[in-house]
Amino acid sequence: MKNKFSIGVFDSGYGGLTVFKSIAEQLPQYNYIYFGDNARSPYGDHSFETVYQYTLQCVEWLFAQGCQLVILACNTASAKALRSIQQLDLPKKYPNHRVLGVIRPTAEVVGDFSVNKKIGVMGTRGTVNSNSYPIEIGHFFPEVKVYQQACPMWVPLVENNEHLAGGADYFVNKYVIELLQQSEQIDCILLACTHYPLLVPKLKAFLPAHIKLLSQGDIVAKSLVDYLSRHTEIETSLGKERKRSFYTSGDVNIFNKQASVFLGQELLASQVKLS
Repeated sequence: MKNKFSIGVFDSGYGGLTVFKSIAEQLPQYNYIYFGDNARSPYGDHSFETVYQYTLQCVEWLFAQGCQLVILACNTASAKALRSIQQLDLPKKYPNHRVLGVIRPTAEVVGDFSVNKKIGVMGTRGTVNSNSYPIEIGHFFPEVKVYQQACPMWVPLVENNEHLAGGADYFVNKYVIELLQQSEQIDCILLACTHYPLLVPKLKAFLPAHIKLLSQGDIVAKSLVDYLSRHTEIETSLGKERKRSFYTSGDVNIFNKQASVFLGQELLASQVKLS
């Protein structure tokens, strides 16, 4: 019997669990391995080269665990590492493996949600500085104007479980104001970090009611459904025992506690020590 592969889901920390949750809900039949590089998180302020090296190391670990397909459920990794991995590493070392990101599938549809064709993108410094979203959205929706806002305090708020506390109000409101000052016509905001969906209740309190908020989980999940339908050679190689495994490079007890906030259920992870 041929070996059956799992779908790998990678993030620098916990945020990718929001994407994993949507993927597993829409495609529950497959086996999944989630890996969070919490020991080296956050990735947002690291250089392109550092993020590339960290991401490649984690992707290769997932390959070694039997993942033929890996989703980079991390905007920073997708912005700073995905293209290099796809163009440099896969053809030479892993021609039968695939690595997908979250930026392109989001860019393919985000323009459909804006009437004014003015979209705000809120993300980490790394994602914003990469300029990946204006470039990718421009390929599919050249008529759309993209306004970006870096939100460096949001990931720490979420990862310290302070995202719904009163102390978060200042930094949520601060970045919302800074974004909307760029254009009064913004009618759609993309949360370009997988941590940010946990801030949606706060964001709705500070945003005008007409502005749509887009999280990436469902978008990426729908894109993966389409991808597998078009790549039957990969789909047929995937195991379908509904297995779920979780790993972290950080402290397991902390990961289990924090991950339950993102996933909405308890889990038991194992630790991976990266050299």
